Amino acid sequence: MVTDVIKANELHKVDPVFGQQSFDNHEQVVFCNDKDTGLKAIIGIHNSVLGPALGGTRMWDYANEWEALNDVLRLSRGMTYKSAITGLNLGGGKAVIIGDAKTQKTPELMRKFGEFVNGLGGKYITAEDVGMTTADMDTVREVTPYVTGISESKGGLGNPSPITAYGVFMGMKAAAKYKFGSDVLEGKTIFVQGIGNVGEALVGHLVKEGANVTISDISQERLEEVRAKYGVTIYSGNDIYSEEMDIYAPCALGATINDDTVNKIKAKIIAGAANNQLAVEQVHGKILFDRDIVWAPDFLINAGGIINVYGELEGYDRKEITRKTENIYNTTLEILKNAKTNKVTTNTAAMNIAQARIDARKEENSK
Repeated sequence: MVTDVIKANELHKVDPVFGQQSFDNHEQVVFCNDKDTGLKAIIGIHNSVLGPALGGTRMWDYANEWEALNDVLRLSRGMTYKSAITGLNLGGGKAVIIGDAKTQKTPELMRKFGEFVNGLGGKYITAEDVGMTTADMDTVREVTPYVTGISESKGGLGNPSPITAYGVFMGMKAAAKYKFGSDVLEGKTIFVQGIGNVGEALVGHLVKEGANVTISDISQERLEEVRAKYGVTIYSGNDIYSEEMDIYAPCALGATINDDTVNKIKAKIIAGAANNQLAVEQVHGKILFDRDIVWAPDFLINAGGIINVYGELEGYDRKEITRKTENIYNTTLEILKNAKTNKVTTNTAAMNIAQARIDARKEENSK
């Protein structure tokens, strides 16, 4: 899973860390290693101007350590802008654990990882991501208070996936309002790529609204399960990007909008839950802009999850969390209109708004 223009096997040609394009002035990168548990993890802290860096932990069987480093850097950077544009007093961080979550994850490994998180003294707060569960966060909580997204029985708000999906749904409806003049998704042809916890919950919202939903996933078992539950169509072709559709919703891993796919896409809107959907933001965002394809910035519309875990830290009730997540609709519309007015990509419009908030806080802090 290479998620940047710099391929993992080429990274050795530049400075190992600081020379990477994805490094982007990270404040801190922590390498965690424990022989006894087999833990190999990397924590990236991109920016803490607005508050402690918060971001989930992903466990993935990366092809090599360069790939893992590149992923954590891009993901933690994305968290900075996600929190900033959502109005949260949080910085951006992320962690990756190298390994197969199905066969190599143990309670001992998770506790050891928690000890490394604890050693950062609250500068980084972790949560769940790909390959992790709420139960894993409960295990981490045994050794550090700097974790959120824990189970309700432990005093938390549980799995953030449903609220993440709701935020994506709100962002998608806003994009439809902008593009089609109505946010009603009934009758729209929508392809959802990736039906994990968030993807499935999104499918539920779309089906309830009357959309024509087609699903795609690497797991045939999941496809059959979701089809049986929601009555949707399983994609049977071999090039989803070339299919006629109203909305493409990438909800798996990132960089699906890349050199190989960006000119094939026939969707009028791209709005999904995956992080880092644009392989190269400036390049592929511009191509979508030139092709009049509306891209709802992923770090905005998938922010429901971080709103949920932030709410856990701040003591919000579910009503307040839902209200803040629903506001993704308004922010998405604002960004899409801003991009049109200023003749810039939606990614640039969103980044400018987020960066302005960070710069303003930095200036306040320097006084």
